[in-house]
Amino acid sequence: MRISTLSIYSNATSQLNTLQNALARTQTQLSTQRRILTPADDPVASARALEVSQSKEMNAQFATNRASARSSLITVEGTLQNAGNLLQDIQELAVKAGNASMLPKDRELLATELDGRLADLLGVANSTDGAGGYLFSGYMATTQPFTPTPGGADYQGDQGQRQLQVAASRRMPMSASGSAIFENNRTGNGTFQTQAASTNTGAAVISSGSVVDRNLAEAGRDYKLSFEVSGTPAVTTYSVVDTSTGTEVAVPGMTTQPYQEGKAITFGGLSFDIKGVPANGDSFTVEPSQKQSVFKTVSDLVAALRAPSDGSGGKAALTNRLSTALDNLQQAHDNVLTVHASIGAHMKELDYLDGAGDDLDIQYTATLSDLQDLDMVKAISDFSQHQLTLQAAQMSFKTMSGMSLFNYL
Repeated sequence: MRISTLSIYSNATSQLNTLQNALARTQTQLSTQRRILTPADDPVASARALEVSQSKEMNAQFATNRASARSSLITVEGTLQNAGNLLQDIQELAVKAGNASMLPKDRELLATELDGRLADLLGVANSTDGAGGYLFSGYMATTQPFTPTPGGADYQGDQGQRQLQVAASRRMPMSASGSAIFENNRTGNGTFQTQAASTNTGAAVISSGSVVDRNLAEAGRDYKLSFEVSGTPAVTTYSVVDTSTGTEVAVPGMTTQPYQEGKAITFGGLSFDIKGVPANGDSFTVEPSQKQSVFKTVSDLVAALRAPSDGSGGKAALTNRLSTALDNLQQAHDNVLTVHASIGAHMKELDYLDGAGDDLDIQYTATLSDLQDLDMVKAISDFSQHQLTLQAAQMSFKTMSGMSLFNYL
């Protein structure tokens, strides 16, 4: 069979190009340490590597989001700590104000100090995040959440709770609305509230009470307890009316009940006692707990300290108002502590999510390594083989292209 010179050169050139391309590809693999240089090298592995790379990048973004969330939660935690300390100080001042030996000027000094505490508490509620946004205004980050009023403060934010995606299936709140922290406070003991009428002239003081039957207590009834003093010697009796229905609550067979100082008064699943001597016509109310702003509670406390407290009736009125304020302050403090605890729980969850995210990152890196990384031993062996093959082909082509009968003449 005869082979033309053109065919020899064409075949040799094609083979040399193929060998050079193979050598160049192996050299590129060695320099990049990547097995897949183009999707065509391994379409399935390339598609899988793209998916894993996207997941890895999303996991890295979640880690960044968690860092941002942690920074925000740390700021909120510090602010709530300050709010809790202020409420603790206010409670201590309220207890101090109950000292019977205090003079009106002493209570005025306490009221002035409480005015400062109220301003401090309002400043804490209007704290910012360092970037110009308010912590406790909900979604309305640029709106100051609380504005002072004569009776406390008005909330200007909304009920929203800003959240951040911190994992594939977890959105975490970065704060809480100011309404939930500073206004969502139950009055009294959290179930019902006892109060003395403002027209009372006697020296009776009512306790906060407790729940003895929660099913009855949660019925949400309003009661009024009225005293009557009659006869010689004076006999004090009382009657209880369910103002929700207008019916009288009485012991069977008795329209009125004798008053005994300090004896528990129980009805409707509620129990409390009254100490001191009530005057004829004095009354007390028992109502379901309502939500009240902590700013109103402190404002009412200041007003109570500045109100006249002359005589036994005035001192009893002050004691009743201080008792009411202390109950409400305790509920407000407990609410702040509850929100504070939830912030701590979120930060703990972020720690767990960070650990899970680190594990995922290791898994994604290992998967990408399996899909893309180069087997260096095999690549170096292939490179040496391709180099040797190319050199042999070049030498053989040189020999063949130099063959001529003229060399033998």
